[in-house]
Amino acid sequence: MTDFDVNPDSPSEGSPKRKPMSLDSIGGLLVVAGLGIAALGGVLLLISRVPGLNQLFNLPGDIRIQTENVSCFFPIVSMIILSVLLTIIANVIIRLINRP
Repeated sequence: MTDFDVNPDSPSEGSPKRKPMSLDSIGGLLVVAGLGIAALGGVLLLISRVPGLNQLFNLPGDIRIQTENVSCFFPIVSMIILSVLLTIIANVIIRLINRP
């Protein structure tokens, strides 16, 4: 017998043996993912009805390049404003959660 005889059915020493996912768990994961996508769609529909947000991606610092065959859009200023707003919202939520 040599040192290289290994049973391919047994897991290696460092890795635990994984069980395959059952159809129940995959189905539940798909339902949760579908509900999350539907909720995101609803939020986007509600946000689209807020007045003034249609101007968000038409700000003066947003770069738009259009040629005959190619168009590129770089919403630099809009993304900076969106980042600041989301940071403020996240900080408020975290402070409310961590309130003693």
